[in-house]
Amino acid sequence: MNFITIIPSRYGSSRFPGKPLADICGKPMIQRVYEQAKKAMEDVWVATDDERIYEAVTAFGGNVVMTSINHQSGTDRCAEAVKKAAAVTGKHYDVVVNVQGDEPFMQPDQIELVMDCFQKDPTTEIATLIQPILNNEDIFRPDMVKVVLDHQSNAIYFSRSPIPYQVGVEQSKWNENLTYYGHIGLYAYRTDILEKLTSLPKSSLEKSESLEQLRWLENGFKIKTGITHYDSFGIDTPEDLRKVIEEGIEKYYGVNG
Repeated sequence: MNFITIIPSRYGSSRFPGKPLADICGKPMIQRVYEQAKKAMEDVWVATDDERIYEAVTAFGGNVVMTSINHQSGTDRCAEAVKKAAAVTGKHYDVVVNVQGDEPFMQPDQIELVMDCFQKDPTTEIATLIQPILNNEDIFRPDMVKVVLDHQSNAIYFSRSPIPYQVGVEQSKWNENLTYYGHIGLYAYRTDILEKLTSLPKSSLEKSESLEQLRWLENGFKIKTGITHYDSFGIDTPEDLRKVIEEGIEKYYGVNG
């Protein structure tokens, strides 16, 4: 089974313009994301619509392809990028791993964990990662996306609301009474499934919760989950970046970066 990692990377960001090129202790963020992914697999490509990012990736020797400026999501950008990468390498890729471009501290074993969902079960269509929510107050945070599973570790639903609701239990004790899972935004898709996902119109649940994966569930696709216990730290704002630099990047890698 051939895997490829695609890192969608846009220059524009309302909260942090130029984020992929932000310097993190001597390296642009996109390079640190790329180098972490390369520890997990050979074929890693950046997909961008910006010449500045393209040139930065080329400068550190990375693989990069230009993609359309019209893509509405990283998923759509991955679908175009895997075709272009395959044309260059001459390989057929069975599974595409989508690593977010603002996750410079993503652990290689997290990528391997999402790959393992396909290696253990070749019928897997889509896979993603989840982690146990350890702090009870995090259950009620809208920015912490919760996920409910079936007995085969497939996602039943994702929500910004605290799910599942516990009748007759004090909210301060919810985490003691039941295991809650938060979503980690690392995805992988079978290549044929990825192509189908890009043709789906936005769904009502997706619009309501602003969660793209609900579109896939509404259309009958299954999302397998793998459990990670590593709490990765994404960089969304300049303040996040300052925190990382002030505290030292080694803390966020967990190992020397």
